[in-house]
Amino acid sequence: MSETTREILIDCSTAETRVALLENGRAAELFLERPRRSGSVGDICLGRVSRVLPGMQAAFVEIGTEKDAFLYVDDVREEWDDFEDLLPEEDLRPRAAASIDDLLKEGQEILVQIVKEPIGGKGARVSTNVALPGRFLVYTPFSSRIGISRRIEDEEERERLRGTLEALREGEGGFIARTAALGRSLEEFQKDRAALIALWKSIEVRARKAAAPATLHREQHLMLRAVRDLLSEDVAAIRVNDHEAFERIVEFLNAVEPQVISRVKWYKKSASLFEEFGVEAEIEKAVRSKVWLKSGGYIVINPTEALVAIDVNSGKFVGKDSLEDTVLAVNLEAAREIVRQIRLRDLGGIIVVDFIDMEEEEHRRRLFEAFEAEMKRDRAKTKILQISEFGLVQLTRKRSRASLERSLTRPCPSCAGSGRIKNDFTLALEIRREIWKLKQSLSAGDTVLVRLAPEVGRILREEEKEIVSDLERELEISVTLRDDEGLAPGRYEIAIL
Repeated sequence: MSETTREILIDCSTAETRVALLENGRAAELFLERPRRSGSVGDICLGRVSRVLPGMQAAFVEIGTEKDAFLYVDDVREEWDDFEDLLPEEDLRPRAAASIDDLLKEGQEILVQIVKEPIGGKGARVSTNVALPGRFLVYTPFSSRIGISRRIEDEEERERLRGTLEALREGEGGFIARTAALGRSLEEFQKDRAALIALWKSIEVRARKAAAPATLHREQHLMLRAVRDLLSEDVAAIRVNDHEAFERIVEFLNAVEPQVISRVKWYKKSASLFEEFGVEAEIEKAVRSKVWLKSGGYIVINPTEALVAIDVNSGKFVGKDSLEDTVLAVNLEAAREIVRQIRLRDLGGIIVVDFIDMEEEEHRRRLFEAFEAEMKRDRAKTKILQISEFGLVQLTRKRSRASLERSLTRPCPSCAGSGRIKNDFTLALEIRREIWKLKQSLSAGDTVLVRLAPEVGRILREEEKEIVSDLERELEISVTLRDDEGLAPGRYEIAIL
């Protein structure tokens, strides 16, 4: 795997925060948080068991959300795999199997943490195994064991960290060293430990006073989580387009890692941060099924209910040598792009990649090794099966939030569900960005007319009216919204009067 340079871009607006991780100048991961529609992974709740289902070995837990959360029997045990980059120590053993109705009763109050946000018609998934992430450590108050991130491979460093964690462990609870712990000092760990234990004590105090269902702790804002979880030695810069957000990030880093504050850059240009670094274009491509390769080949990504199917095609690429060499070249290029798209779109569950058939075993081996090496960039937990003689690679990938497609689009009403279009909230935010891009063409006092679907207009008038008021104040213009039921789904028009 070649050396990689990373940057973190943080784009903040009233109704949405977006974070992009760039690798060698291209978007590799994207995160969205919409305050009134935000994900809740990491939140800790005092819940009440509403139903116990022995036949499914699971229970529903009321946590104050629209749909009750789902709790598997395995998640009532000491399950370590719910955190993104962690591997349990070799001597860990799960508790002996037990039936869900032996562990939980209807009406029982339990402390749970959300590990997977609601997706589709399903409620959130929760676990009783609380994990509080810090900059370098994860604190597990209900387990006394220690663990090391699977991404730290050097055995000498693993042994050093194991000894350090043993020294940190006092009383109840355990610690896991995150990837960012690599090479860090005892003093840095002690600082992280103190903050995490203080946080847990405050949650305990709230739990004793609360009545279920109640939220006891909310995860940090996306921009702070991104800095906490994505910042590493190879991150050259963190670029932020909002001064208030810039100051909050500096304040956060000053408390946990002051030596890297110089990497935080306030992006002051009037042009869009995501536009300048090509992220908007990548987002547009990431909701389409076909992705073109530089060689002229292409890949097709088709998410279904059961799995995600990815197909590789040679397209316009004819190569210069033998057919077998041409196929290998397309497959190797496709492998890199497929992994990037998996991460960018946050595809999860079962993924089947259908590479172009290759006759030579050596070529199949090279392709698999290249694909496997690219997947090491992924922070999500994955399992990959060997490439088959038909060129199929099967893998499973864990995710805790909705895919990019589900977040940004909805089923198209004009094609009986065979395709998707941008959802109304995504369109409302896109209209904001399109008006902002007209800044150089606008003068104080101008009126901007937007023809849009009634539901999109309702969002901008009622749910997110700050979007329009902020534009009017910052650009010194007037924005007129005109509903038009005759517009095709997903369409809008903007004009300067």
